[in-house]
Parts: sequence; C-alpha cells; structure tokens
Amino acid sequence: MPLFSHKQLLNLKLSSIKSENLKELAVNLGISPKGSTSEITKRILEMQPLPPENIIDAFIKTLYLQKIQERKELISDADLRNEVSKVKNFAWSTTQGGLDQKIQKEFVRRYCHYDDLINHVKLTLHDDVTNYAICSWYNHWTTVYIEEHIGAHPKVIPTIKNIKGIDLFFAGQPFDLKITYIPKEYNIANALQNPLDLAVWMYENQGAERFGADNRIFIILLDKENPAKSWELKRNFELIFRAIDAFFTNDNVSAQDEIAFTYHKKSYTTIAKVLMITK
Repeated sequence: MPLFSHKQLLNLKLSSIKSENLKELAVNLGISPKGSTSEITKRILEMQPLPPENIIDAFIKTLYLQKIQERKELISDADLRNEVSKVKNFAWSTTQGGLDQKIQKEFVRRYCHYDDLINHVKLTLHDDVTNYAICSWYNHWTTVYIEEHIGAHPKVIPTIKNIKGIDLFFAGQPFDLKITYIPKEYNIANALQNPLDLAVWMYENQGAERFGADNRIFIILLDKENPAKSWELKRNFELIFRAIDAFFTNDNVSAQDEIAFTYHKKSYTTIAKVLMITK
C-alpha cells in the first residue's frame, strides 16, 4: 500500500468525524453545512486552498479530549486502574464462537428438560462464562485507557467514529492499532530479534473474518521471565505509557516501513510499525 497523499489523508480524517461535528467544522471553515456527510466532505475537499491540516487536526483533537472527559465522568483514571488491578487470573476458557458452540452442543441440544438444563448450566457453565466475561472486560478497559493515552499524544490524531482499518493517524499516515501479545506458536527469541517478521506472521495468520491489509501499529507486550503472565503487563500503565510516548515522539513513517505478505495465495504490501514493550 503506497503512502497516502495529503488530500487522501484529509478525506480519511473527515470520514472519521461524526455527521453533527462535520457540520460544525463546515461552519468553522466558512462553507455551507447543508446536505449529506459526503456532500459536506466534497465541499471541504474542493476548497482552494485546502484547509490547513492543523485546523482539522485541532478540531478532531478537541472532540477526542471531550470523549476522554466523558469516560472520566463514568470512571476516573484512578478508579479504572484500581478496578483492572482486581483481576487475579486471566483464562479465557473458550472463545466467543467456542462458547456459543459449547452451549449449543453440551446444553441446548443435550437436555430436553428445563430443570436439567438449569442445573447443569449452574454446575458446569458458570466458570466458563465468568472467565470469558472477566477476560473480555479486562481487555476492553485496559485497551480503552491505553488508546486514550495514545490519542492524546501531540503527534497522533485519533478517529472519532469507527472506520474499518483506521484507529489513528500518525506521521501523515492512517493506522490500525493492535495491542496484543506474542502468539504461543511463535518463537519469542525471533520476535525480539526481528519484530517485523512477527508483524508479517500476524498479517499472514489473521482470521479470514477479520482480514485486513491496512497499515498497522503493533504494540506487543511481553513478560520475558514468564510469557504466560504478559497479560498483567497490560495494566502496568507507567511502563506502557513511557514506551508509547518515546515511540510516538521519536519515530516516523517512510517507505522503509513497507512490508510484503501473502494471504490465501495473494500478495499484499502495507506499512507496519512494531513497538515491543517488555519486562
């Protein structure tokens, strides 16, 4: 995937703004806010000269900081940190699809009497559901907190609404953000020595239902002494935030970040950055 031009980037940034906010931006830029989102976007892109990038960025950043403030009103930073520290064990037991299959196979289709169903659910399914909910909850809120810190960084412009394959803009390019761990089947020593090889592997081994060849920033968390405990590293926010700040402050994006990978016998080229955070 070639590097995006300034106009392409502007189009993507405008696409990341909610309709009501885009109308507000149009008014700020002195053009008509009437019509659909696509019509407003077209008018902005036809402006001569194009709106200064810092004006658009500042508008998006203000909206994002408001979004962070809304989260803080729901739960403060201190309380969020305290809550995720309560998780003692991180064991999925099953996946989302696996949980549904388990319910269908071992409960729904096996028991024809209601009381039998309820009793066996209480006896054998409760732990699986609880573990799944805890892991999902932990992943969600630690990711929210880390993504907020990234989105507030001076060199990062976050998206306000969901765009497939884009979570943020950095160094003039759009990126999907992946906060994850080294897969069990991947060699840790190789990942540490050749992080981009790990990125290629992750592109090539992603699930078909979530396939994407978009630019990606991989934040990989690893406890070197005990890789199975790497999940705990995700709530070590001081360590993570220091590494993130150094990365986005000092790094950049160029054609040298291009990687090539193959998926289902098709070749793709994209931009990949890897930040390995270890303890």
